[in-house]
Amino acid sequence: MSKFKKYRVGGKFKLSRIDPDDTPFLTGDESAQRAEVDNLAVELDEFQDLLHAEGRRKLLLVLQGMDTSGKDGTVRWVFSRTSPLGVRVTAFKAPSEEERAHDYLWRCHAAVPRTGEIMVWNRSHYEDVLVPVVEGWIDEAETRRRYAQINDFERLLTETGTVVVKCMLHIDKDEQRERLQARIDTPGKQWKFSMGDLEVRTKWAGYQKAYQYALAATSTEHAPWHVIPANSKRHRNMMIAQLLVKTLRDMKLKAPPPDPALKGMVVT
Repeated sequence: MSKFKKYRVGGKFKLSRIDPDDTPFLTGDESAQRAEVDNLAVELDEFQDLLHAEGRRKLLLVLQGMDTSGKDGTVRWVFSRTSPLGVRVTAFKAPSEEERAHDYLWRCHAAVPRTGEIMVWNRSHYEDVLVPVVEGWIDEAETRRRYAQINDFERLLTETGTVVVKCMLHIDKDEQRERLQARIDTPGKQWKFSMGDLEVRTKWAGYQKAYQYALAATSTEHAPWHVIPANSKRHRNMMIAQLLVKTLRDMKLKAPPPDPALKGMVVT
């Protein structure tokens, strides 16, 4: 059985049953683990070259998680060996005035990957079924409508050549406390800390509930969710890197056949 199966959202899913301390993808000592992550990063670069050469499909990686869950760190380590020409990252923050003047999916559709490209979303359209739910800005009926709209949006992407990989970085409240404190205590990291982080932290239970419902409602065959135990940063990176490599391998990417005119050609 694939190690991913336990962490793929489906059936009678319960977020509370997944332990953020799990590390099923870590084997060997620390040096071996670092080497494997680096090897996976190299393999990702090779697959990205093929994705670009094939010129037909694209890949979208969606990263969601509570503050300090490691979205930036995932991008930094998993794509450490990938050409910046083939990977783009978009961070979705609070909507601008221009974005609020459109429907909530408008800004996301403007940032989907181009053919041959890997796109990473640091937060995403799922903010619009998390924050408004916890804050009470939308009711249950509107929340259900948004779940359906998101599923339709992702179906459109997959039916037009985008492979969607969605990862929820799962940490516990104690781990978040330690990471927030580290930001406060480390001069070089203090810029990352916001007083708003503490306010959001008081609503931890509400966000866990909102994630539970959102993941269960939007994990589909065409765009499934995987919950990534992320208390261990190295495990988080390893699991996501392996998931991406597996996804790209399963796409059976092929470079186009060479131009027949190249046969026997000698550069002088």
